[in-house]
Amino acid sequence: MMTRRESLALLGVIPVALVAHAADVATGAGAPKITVYKSESCGCCKLWVQHLLDAGFAVQAHDVDNLASVKERVGVPAGKGSCHTAEVDHYFLEGHVPAADIRRLLRERPAAKGLTVPGMPLGSPGMEVPSGQGDPYEVLLVALDGSTSVYARYGK
Repeated sequence: MMTRRESLALLGVIPVALVAHAADVATGAGAPKITVYKSESCGCCKLWVQHLLDAGFAVQAHDVDNLASVKERVGVPAGKGSCHTAEVDHYFLEGHVPAADIRRLLRERPAAKGLTVPGMPLGSPGMEVPSGQGDPYEVLLVALDGSTSVYARYGK
């Protein structure tokens, strides 16, 4: 079980480096490690990190000043971005991607760059609202050539 200190570190409240190893151990040996790049001040990014932790992923969060350079490095297509970018097993995760879709990606291992949920749709993980009040949204698979296809649909 993760301590409060470890959870706060992963949410960016205290420095990650102080508890990074303990956090990896706390989430279980062999759990896929997700590295998240986010803005220090973004509350929904912290909530998405908590969604990943709750789903059993090992998470290391980094507060960065220039998310654009991270997005460019991993290959997020123009117009498909969101407020945070993550990496897991050579894939990128852009925005509020549900944990179930991350597990599916890691299980199926498609030839792709990663998954994106463009924008910040209400009702997605980290952007929770009361039931029935969220926006419909899609999780897009980004192919190696940068094209996208629908990977999953949520909402109405």
